[in-house]
Amino acid sequence: MKFDAIPSGVYPELIYPSYKSTLKRGPAQPLLRIRAGQPVEDNLIPSPRILLPNDMDLTAHGHGAPLGEKIVVTGRVVDEDGKPVRNSLLEVWQCNAAGRYWHKKDQHDAPLDPNFHGIGKMMTDDDGRYRFITIKPGPYPWGNHDKAWRPAHIHFSLFGNVYAQRLVTQMYFPNDPLFDYDPIFQSIPDLAARQRLISRFSLEYTNSDKMLGYEFDIVLRGRDATPMGI
Repeated sequence: MKFDAIPSGVYPELIYPSYKSTLKRGPAQPLLRIRAGQPVEDNLIPSPRILLPNDMDLTAHGHGAPLGEKIVVTGRVVDEDGKPVRNSLLEVWQCNAAGRYWHKKDQHDAPLDPNFHGIGKMMTDDDGRYRFITIKPGPYPWGNHDKAWRPAHIHFSLFGNVYAQRLVTQMYFPNDPLFDYDPIFQSIPDLAARQRLISRFSLEYTNSDKMLGYEFDIVLRGRDATPMGI
C-alpha cells in the first residue's frame, strides 16, 4: 500500500486567523515528520459487533419521528488509488433541524428534539459503500463574530484500514449561501479541494416520497484526498 504526499492546499492551515480559535490551539512550531512503518502497515479491523440497532438510522432513536427534513446519505470510501476501503468504521454526528447539538455545552437558543440525538455509526461494505438515514441539519451561530453562522453540515470520522488513513471531516450541502462567510470551510486553500466537501443531490438515492438522497464520496489520502474539516 503506497501513500502519496498530500498536495499543498488540500489540508486547512493549522492557524487560520479568520477562524479565531485556531490562534489559541494551533501549533506555533514547525511539525516534525516521523518516519515509521506502523501508520501504513498496521491494519485496523473493528468488529461489526460494535454496531447497535438503529446506528445507521439517526431518526429511530426516540419514541417518535424527529422534526425536520428526512434524508438518506450514501457514498463510497476509497483510497488514493481508487480502491474501496472495505469493512471500515465510519462515525457521524450533527445538530438537529433547528441547529442545536444534543450536548450540554451547546446553549444555542434553539429547541432540542427529544427524538433526535444526532449520532450514528456504520461499516463500509465490500465496495467501500456506506449509507445512513438522518435529518438535514440546520445552520447555527457559533460566536466567531456577531454574525457568524455555520453552514449546514454533518461531521464524519473515518478510521480507514490503516492508521495513516484516519480522517475527521465535514460534509456540506449544495448551494449553501453561508460558504463564502464560513472560515472553517474557507480555511482549505484550494478551491477544488473545498468542493470535495460538498455532497451531491441524488435522485437515484432519493427514496420515493419518504426522503431526499445525497451522495458524498470520500478519498483517504492522495492527490484527490477529501480535506480534513474540524
